[in-house]
Amino acid sequence: MKERKAFLLRIDPALHEALEGWAQQELRSLNGQIEFILKEAVSRRGKSAQEDDRRTNKRRPRTEV
Repeated sequence: MKERKAFLLRIDPALHEALEGWAQQELRSLNGQIEFILKEAVSRRGKSAQEDDRRTNKRRPRTEV
């Protein structure tokens, strides 16, 4: 398994509570849920950036996620 980077995340208590409830519904840990949401956002952003590049005929350097 790949090594993971640990870091401190400060968030609003209400957001923490909402994420915790969502994680329970999805049968994930809070950490797993946050990682899942972030991966989806990065993936969507990558697709959006590619579409923008096609429209403007520009290429962005590829980044590893």
